Parts: sequence; C-alpha cells; structure tokens
Amino acid sequence: MLEGRSCVVPRVFSSSCQQESSWGCMSYRLGLDIGNSKRPLEIDSEDDQHQRKATRLIDLESRPQEGDDLQEGSDDQRQSPDSHSLIPGIDRDNAISCLIRCSRSDYGSIASLNKSFRSLISSGELYKLRKQNGVIEHWIYFSCHLVEWEAFDPVRVRWMRLPRMIENEYVIFPDRESLAVGTELLVFTRDVMTNSYVIYKYSILTNSWTSGMKMNVPRCLFGSASLGEIAIIAGGRDSQGNTLRSAEMYNSETQVWEQLPDMHEPRNMCSGVFMDGKFYVIGGMGGNESNKSRVLTCGEEFDLKTRTWTKIPNMSPARGGGADTPAAAEAPPLVAVVNNELYAADYADMEVRKYDKQRKAWFTVGRLPERAASMNGWGLAFRACGDSLIVIGGPRTAGEGIIEVNAWAPAAGPPQWNLLGRKRSSNFVYNCAVMGC
Repeated sequence: MLEGRSCVVPRVFSSSCQQESSWGCMSYRLGLDIGNSKRPLEIDSEDDQHQRKATRLIDLESRPQEGDDLQEGSDDQRQSPDSHSLIPGIDRDNAISCLIRCSRSDYGSIASLNKSFRSLISSGELYKLRKQNGVIEHWIYFSCHLVEWEAFDPVRVRWMRLPRMIENEYVIFPDRESLAVGTELLVFTRDVMTNSYVIYKYSILTNSWTSGMKMNVPRCLFGSASLGEIAIIAGGRDSQGNTLRSAEMYNSETQVWEQLPDMHEPRNMCSGVFMDGKFYVIGGMGGNESNKSRVLTCGEEFDLKTRTWTKIPNMSPARGGGADTPAAAEAPPLVAVVNNELYAADYADMEVRKYDKQRKAWFTVGRLPERAASMNGWGLAFRACGDSLIVIGGPRTAGEGIIEVNAWAPAAGPPQWNLLGRKRSSNFVYNCAVMGC
C-alpha cells in the first residue's frame, strides 16, 4: 500500500551528512543509538542544493563502472603476490573479517580502490558473509515522488538518492506497494499504457533498476512482509478487481515466486508482518459474495513449517477514521514488529498501541510524534528499523514541505521520540521500506 509498500543509494546530500570516515578506521557502528542524545536538525538550503548537484557520490554498493577499472600495468597489478588481495599484506579471511564490519556507507570509497572488493560487493558474496556473521545495518528507503526514491542511513544520518525508477513518471500509478527483501527493493505498480501490473526491482549490488519480474497472480493492495531473503504477499486485488485469498512467497536468492495455500478470508487493503518466525496478515476488507466490502477485524497467521493458515479474531487495530470515514478511504493498518512485539499507529488519536498476544487485545502505550500528519493514515510511514520504531512524515504545510524521521526504541514507559533527521521534501510519503543487510 502507499505507506508500507516502499529507497536509496547514489547521491549523498552533503548538507545533511557527516563526512565519511577514512577507510583505515573501519568503524563499526551498526546499532541505532537513539536513547540518550539528540541530533542537530539539518535542512538543505539553496546553497546546499547547488553543492550537491556538483558532487558525485561513488556508488555505495555497485558493480565496477567503466573508467573505474585500474589501468593495465598499474601499481596495484604489479604488486605480486597481493595483486588480487583485498587488503595488501593481510590474508583474505582476515581482510573479509575486517571489511564486513565496515559501514555500508564506506563500501563505495573502499571499492574505488580495490577491484577485488568491488567484485565481492557486486557478486553478493559480501552480504552473505555479513549475514553469516550477524552484521546487519538497517537503511530506510522511502519515496515522496512518483519515480524518485531516497535512502536514509540512521546511524550516519545520511540522506541518499537512488537512480530514477523510470524516466516517464506518467506511465505508472501513484497507488503502489513496496517491499525490501534481501538486497532488493521491489516496487509493485500498474503501467497505465498497458493496464498491467509491473514490478520494478532495485538492487544495491548494481545500484540500478530492472523490470519484468512477475508474480504467479499479479495483484495490488495486498499485505506483505519480509524475513531475510524471503517475502510473503497475501490477498489484494487482481486486474479484474476481484479480492483474493491467495498468497505467494518470493525468494530473492533464487528469484522464484512460490504459490502458498489460500487464506481463510479473501481480503485487500490489508497489512502484513513477520512475528515469532510466522507471517501475519492483518485487517483489510473482504468477506463473502453478499458483502465484499466488509471491514475485517480478524487476522491470519501462516506457519512456514506446517504451511497452514490460522484465523485470529480481533487482531486488527481499531479503525482510526471512525464511522464517518468510509473504510475504503482509510489506509491499511499501520503496523510494525520490534523484538517480536506488534505495534500500531492510530493516526486519528495520534497514539501508539501494542498488541497483547496473551489477551489478544490492543492497548495504548503513548503518543506518536506530534508533527507526523497524514490523510486518513495515507502519507505516513510507520515501520520497524532494527530495534526501533520509525515514523516518517511531516507537518501539513502550504507549498514546500518538510520530511522528518523519528525513532523510538520500545522500553518501559511511554514513547520518547528522537528526531533523527529533517529535510525539505514533499511531506507525503508514498512508500517506505526498511532493508537490513
């Protein structure tokens, strides 16, 4: 859906980032340290905009580009036997042990110095090794425009811009979903020229977009979530407008879509999460032939081991719009899971709620950031980012807007939101996804 269904790499916005640490430092700060300090607010000025137009960022996670290759007969090639080593003088295993602990933000600088490291990135091997060693960084990918995406590194406080998804922004619908899985960002939308569903895929390994991937049953307005290299998509509507009960699982390593057993209820405008190793689809609209627009308060749990669905009553958080707001005008449930606990954002009352698994009931834990405005829940991102909840949005303003990133690491007591970053942008978030790798 618009909120949870969608972020970035090549150009760094120099006015709102810290300087990259030198390669030799190999800094290792992969947690969100947001508990005790406030970061200064930084908004791009006109001078900053001119400066970043003149600044090129070496691709943070890209394949070697033409012209980047070391010239034949260079000093690097003449250094035998270390001509293909990652770090001259250090064996490969120890070099990799060091490199996997560097921040992803430093990979572009390192890759510009070493062919072997560039190859390690573009092949995907480096990220597999990071995963095996439990090294994970979470970057936030979001879109406030039809075909433009940005990424935010919450540790380095860096805003980055991805390549444009497609040149002609008028061929895709603004209503779309997005999902980060493995090292890929998937954007599901409709091509208005062909009236067909299309999937655009951004890879951090190549820093580029491709299209052409298809599900077994193309759809929109579904619930989805990812866990490592797999993602599950459930429900939604097909191209004829029929509400679906079918589900599919995608593996980013094999690039294969697998059909899963059907859910108990057909539903669209729903949300999905992983919790305790199981996939949950929550809320939405569906029902039987006599009432296809019935608001669903139940959820469904999919067990990956038994491959069965279990219906869970009253799992959907309360509707934020109330009786006067049509259900179709509201955003899907704004839900996120941190440390296997389920949270929801109530946009109407500006509250954060938590799901009690034992009592199967929701209760209020505190307030959302006061400046996080939305339109019936649309335009506001509420996501999990590592051990923190993230809210991305901005105040309602005339003319140019502001986007803010707030974070809270759930603990005892009400939410204490920390403003991680702020920049000028449209304050309506079409899509948001968090990639951990």
